[in-house]
Amino acid sequence: MVTVRLKEGRQRSVKRFHPWIFSGAIKEIDGDPEPGQTVRIRTEGGKDLGCGAYCPRSQIRIRVWSFNRDERIDRDFFKRRLLNALEFRRTILPSIDSDAYRIVNAESDGLPGIVVDRYSDFLVCQFLTAGAEYWKGVIISLLRELIPCKGIYERSDLKIRLKEGLRPQNGIFWGEEPPDRLMIYESDIRFWVDIKRGQKTGFYLDQRDNRRAIVKYSKGMDILNCFSYSGGFGIYALKAGAARVINIDSSSEALELAKENLSINSLPVSSTENIRGNAFDILRDLRSSGKRFDLIVMDPPRFLDSRSKIVNACRGYKDINMLAFQMLKSGGILFTFSCSGLISPELFQKLIFDAALDAQVDAKIIGRLSLPIDHPVSVYFPEGNYLKGLILKIS
Repeated sequence: MVTVRLKEGRQRSVKRFHPWIFSGAIKEIDGDPEPGQTVRIRTEGGKDLGCGAYCPRSQIRIRVWSFNRDERIDRDFFKRRLLNALEFRRTILPSIDSDAYRIVNAESDGLPGIVVDRYSDFLVCQFLTAGAEYWKGVIISLLRELIPCKGIYERSDLKIRLKEGLRPQNGIFWGEEPPDRLMIYESDIRFWVDIKRGQKTGFYLDQRDNRRAIVKYSKGMDILNCFSYSGGFGIYALKAGAARVINIDSSSEALELAKENLSINSLPVSSTENIRGNAFDILRDLRSSGKRFDLIVMDPPRFLDSRSKIVNACRGYKDINMLAFQMLKSGGILFTFSCSGLISPELFQKLIFDAALDAQVDAKIIGRLSLPIDHPVSVYFPEGNYLKGLILKIS
């Protein structure tokens, strides 16, 4: 096995079980490992620290598979990791009350770069790193062995693969090809999802608990649902008795799904208005027209994928939340989120403070929102806590 030696003092994060080793931490490589190949990690003095997947293209040069120096990275290793992830999900399934949930959550389940989501009878996988791609065939065969399903579909179409020197890949791995529309349930609510072309792996599974949180604030309310995708927050609000919901999204396909989701939940089409376009522009137009709302949901996509863009991203988060504050009625509620891993909870709260200050409103935090239980976050990997949300009430 190829050995990678770290520079003096750069082993500290590995000893703290953080799974990423950056290129600047590496002193020398004894060999020429191919992308995704397993390498042995050692200190400058030769002490064994574990092993991980090597990627010559990424700034994250090694993603650690195991901190156990005696552990072999082979089919049995991945089987053990998958069985651990599956056993945890079995214990929490009653609390999820859904047939769509995350089975493998990458680094936090000890499998960097590997995501597996279940949608009813289908599995959707993402292999986002060189190491994940290297072991993809093994992972797929194990999923077939361990999880009864009709088919396994790949959605490895995120930009992170380009940083790893990998091309985007979509398509059927094994079994039946999923239908263009697949129905899932969350408690007593049904959703159509598109696992072939939809956002993420087809649906925002990470917002399940936060969709449910909107229920107690919705009765009789006039609601604006920004970056609505297929209308998840709006469906929950209408089922809870909201008077009206306006969905805003840039995708006509997503808004069509939102319309279909009304129908399968026996909700009247007249209770919702769908507006397609740029949310920033639409919000300014609504503000100019004097429109005000009882509750606003602000769930934008990631505004950045590298630290070089953080200033512009912060400006975007502040501006869009300022618009939301200005459009709330007195006593109104704002559900606001950031899914950018590079935006810390502390920074996000500061941006909301700045937005409230510019909007000249008195806003109070009455709730904090995060990831659901099927998206666990390792205490050694805080980067996994990418989704953060606040519930605010203005006076």
